[in-house]
Amino acid sequence: MRTPFKLKQQLSKEAALKKAARDLAMAKTPARRRKKAQNQRLGQRSDSDLHHTGSGVKRVSIKNNRGNFGNGTKTE
Repeated sequence: MRTPFKLKQQLSKEAALKKAARDLAMAKTPARRRKKAQNQRLGQRSDSDLHHTGSGVKRVSIKNNRGNFGNGTKTE
């Protein structure tokens, strides 16, 4: 069944709508809003991603971030 959402998963229309609602609710939590605001203040660059830790923000390369820092993604 086709949905209006571009998803990698093949979800039914009902499941896709529920997932969209869950994702939106998670994106609007106070913690996520603080992280988004901090990202905007720092400025995102095309060559790195920002990691939020308890002590601040760490800028890491996209290669390391997407490759799980050399451990691969099969165990994630």
